[in-house]
Amino acid sequence: MSSSELMINLNIRAYNLLQEDADKIAKLIEVQMENLTTRKCPLYEEVLDTQMYGLSREVDFAIRAGLVADQAGKMILSKLERNLAQLYEALDIKL
Repeated sequence: MSSSELMINLNIRAYNLLQEDADKIAKLIEVQMENLTTRKCPLYEEVLDTQMYGLSREVDFAIRAGLVADQAGKMILSKLERNLAQLYEALDIKL
């Protein structure tokens, strides 16, 4: 395997790992959206915020290490941030 093939494989692996972590957070958001009938839970919000912060640090590292393109990393975070904003808006409306 050449060094360029190895780097491509590392890039793909890094992106897939970031996407897996993003999917876990998306699932947490989805579950909360389905349960809007429950009252606002500060602990759940704290978990989501902590998970988002952790993912942002992972993305930052991957970008700085040259494992993921800047645009690809930012797109992963942007999508989740939009989902999270929709959740908070829905919770505010519900209350």
